[in-house]
Amino acid sequence: MKKIIKFTTLGLIAIASTLSAQERIIAIQAGKLIDGKSDMAHSGVTILVKGNRIVEVGKNVKIPAGAQAIDLRNATVLPGLIDAHTHILLQGDITSAEYEEQIYKESIPYRTIRAVAAVRTALMNGITSMRDVETEGAMYADVDVKKAINNGIIPGPRLWVSTRAMAPTGAYGPSGYAWELNLPKGVQIVDGPDNCRQAVREQIANGADWIKIYCDRRYYIDKDGGLSSQPNWTPEEIKAIVDETHRLGKKVAAHAIGRNGIKMALDSGCDSIEHGDGFDDALIAQAVRQGTFWCPTMLVTEYVAPGRAAAGAEIWTKMLPMLRAAVGKAAKAGVKIAMGTDAGGFPWTMNQAGELKLMVNAGMSPMQALKAATTVAADLLDQEANLGSIEAGKLADIIAVPGDPLQDISVMEKVSFVMKDGMVYVDNAEHASAHLEK
Repeated sequence: MKKIIKFTTLGLIAIASTLSAQERIIAIQAGKLIDGKSDMAHSGVTILVKGNRIVEVGKNVKIPAGAQAIDLRNATVLPGLIDAHTHILLQGDITSAEYEEQIYKESIPYRTIRAVAAVRTALMNGITSMRDVETEGAMYADVDVKKAINNGIIPGPRLWVSTRAMAPTGAYGPSGYAWELNLPKGVQIVDGPDNCRQAVREQIANGADWIKIYCDRRYYIDKDGGLSSQPNWTPEEIKAIVDETHRLGKKVAAHAIGRNGIKMALDSGCDSIEHGDGFDDALIAQAVRQGTFWCPTMLVTEYVAPGRAAAGAEIWTKMLPMLRAAVGKAAKAGVKIAMGTDAGGFPWTMNQAGELKLMVNAGMSPMQALKAATTVAADLLDQEANLGSIEAGKLADIIAVPGDPLQDISVMEKVSFVMKDGMVYVDNAEHASAHLEK
C-alpha cells in the first residue's frame, strides 16, 4: 500500500511505496495536455508512468489495479522545463563589484552550498533539466553538484555542465587591479591552438559535458546601427577548440553578443550561440542553414541593463530592443531557439519561467516559447529520446500549471505540480483547482 510522506521544511513531497521504484505505477489525469510536440493542446488525457518512464499516453488508457492516481484535471500538464543557460555558482551580478564579491570573498565550498539551494529552487519551479554554462571561478564544483543530484543526495534538475569556460589573456575579468597582483579570473585563460586543445581535454577529463567559450567583448553600435564587438580568438585558436571538442564527442557553447562574435562562432562551427543580441538578417540566415541553436537569455538582459547603464555602460539599454527584434525575426526564420535564462546572472529568487513571457512579447507564439523550453532544448542537449515531450518511452518529467499557458504564458510561473524521473516533488493540485475556479 502506498503512502505520501511530506517534508514540509523542504517544501517537497516524496512518494514512497512498498513496491520498488521500477515497479511503481502512477496514472496522471490531465485536464489539458501540451505534450511538447503537437501544435495544439489535448484534453481528457491520461499519462501512465512506470518507474521513471512514461509507458502510455492517451484518452482511453486502462489504469492498472493498484496504480496511484494523480488528479490534474483542473490544470494544464506539460513536460518538465529545460533551461539551457544557467550559472548555479552565481547569485546575481549586475555590477562588477557584485561579481567580485562572490568570486573573491566567498569560498568555493560556500558557493557550492548556495548552488545546492539554487538547484532546489529551480526544480520546485518546474525546471527539471538544465545546462549550466560555467562556474565563474568555482572550478569543477558544478560536476560535484551534478553528481549529488544524480546520486539522490540533493534535489535538483538533471544537469549538463561546462565547468570553467575559456577566454584568452585580457578578454575576461576581473580586471583593473594592480599589475603586481596575480588574481584568479572567472574563466580558464588559454592562448594558442595547442593550449586550447589541452584545455578542452582537461575540462572534459574533469567532467565537462559541454565546452563554453567567450567569443567577444567591448560591445558598440556600428556605423550602420548594428551591434558589433571585438572578437576574442584568432581563427586558429577557436578552430582548435571546436575541432578538439567535436573530436571528443562534445559540443561548444559560444558567448557571442555582437555581430563579430556571432559571426566567429558560426563560422567556426560552434553548436550554440549564447545571448546573441547582435543577430542580424544575414547571421540569422546562416544560423538556419547550419542548424545552430540560439539561447537569447532575454530575462537576464532585462534584469542587468538598467543597473549597468546607470554604472556607465549605456550600451546595455540599446541592446535590449535589438535583442527583442532579433528574437522575433529569428523565430519567423526558423532558428532553433532554446530557452536559456542566464539564471545566476539574476538571483535565483526570480522565476526562470519569466523568460517565456519575454519570448512571447518579442514575437514568438506561446507554443513556440513552450517548445523552446521542451523539445528544442532537448534537441540541443541530444536528449530527444529521453526529454522534452510527454510520450511513451520518455523520462517521466511532468509539470502542471493552473490555467492555459497558450492564453496566458505567465501561468508558467505558477507551477503547481512537479514530477522528475517519476518522483513527485511538488503537488499543490488543490491550490491549482482553487485558482482555476476564481
